[in-house]
Amino acid sequence: MKKLLIISTALTYMLTACHSKLAPVAKDAIKPTIITEQVPNDTDDPAIWINPKDSSQVIVIGTDKHEKTGGLYAFDMDGKIINKVVPLDRPNNVDIAYGFKMGDQTIDIAVLTERGTNKIRVFSLPDLKPLDQGGIPVFEGEQERSPMGIALYTQQDSSAHKIYAVVGRKSGPSERYLFQYELIWNGQAVEAEKVREFGQYVGGKEIEAIAVDNELGYIYYSDEGYGIHKYYANPKKGNEELALFGQKDFKSDHEGIAIYKQTDSTGYILVSNQQNNSFNIYPREGSVENANQHPLLKEIPVSTIECDGADAVSMPIGSKFPKGVLVAMSNGRVFHYYDWQLIENLLSK
Repeated sequence: MKKLLIISTALTYMLTACHSKLAPVAKDAIKPTIITEQVPNDTDDPAIWINPKDSSQVIVIGTDKHEKTGGLYAFDMDGKIINKVVPLDRPNNVDIAYGFKMGDQTIDIAVLTERGTNKIRVFSLPDLKPLDQGGIPVFEGEQERSPMGIALYTQQDSSAHKIYAVVGRKSGPSERYLFQYELIWNGQAVEAEKVREFGQYVGGKEIEAIAVDNELGYIYYSDEGYGIHKYYANPKKGNEELALFGQKDFKSDHEGIAIYKQTDSTGYILVSNQQNNSFNIYPREGSVENANQHPLLKEIPVSTIECDGADAVSMPIGSKFPKGVLVAMSNGRVFHYYDWQLIENLLSK
């Protein structure tokens, strides 16, 4: 009995010490309209899918990261789990793309990184059926593999309609940290063809959060503890770094990135200030003088704890989200849905 008491006391101490390191939620933090049902292990990254044929059907796709027993979960806009893919081996980040060409038909897809297998996984939307025959290896031949971050870029112009996966890893070299792959249907499954290696890495931690602005053609990624990098998304435009911003705006880690699009060219870039339980907001279109200058507009305190990943849409979603929604991962094995109107109110002050 005495031994059990000692163990219990030790566990209580460790848990208390762990929680004491977390920044408290600010008193003026905005509250989520919806908190999802819990997943079994540890939420990490969300993506929002809106049915192109019926905009009233909206699904949040989110990863549950755990070795061997992780999964990909689908939630409705009330936060209920409506579908899942389990088990997956340490799934990390996820993104979606519309209009992937699969023979004579086009479908929407969700693509995630599976760190335990050094692969990316591809599933159809909204039914989450696998399209990859067990996964597509990435970073082959590299000393450092372990894929983490992912974002999908859809190149749609007069010359081509292509979908690319931009993939980051747990650790890597100071140059060519990210690989970009074109996703192709080979008649039986999705395969990936590497088209470039790019991306500087300066911080001492990792690159996980990646976001793509399809309309403006940019890639953003968080160099944790250092800043946010910006590159062209079209591989034919080269590997020049266009911007590095947010270096002095964060308590510690730069994390999840979401892009809220007011029009095809205006809106906001939201980046999780992870240890401060807030989002730093930057102009999507850049400054008046320079499209590649992104000054801090506002820091918005939120109720999420230690947010890793986020996504946002501006389309009205029912009466709860009349101007769109920000979805953010939070400790507690959940995702938070925020009414964008609450964020807009703070931005206008």
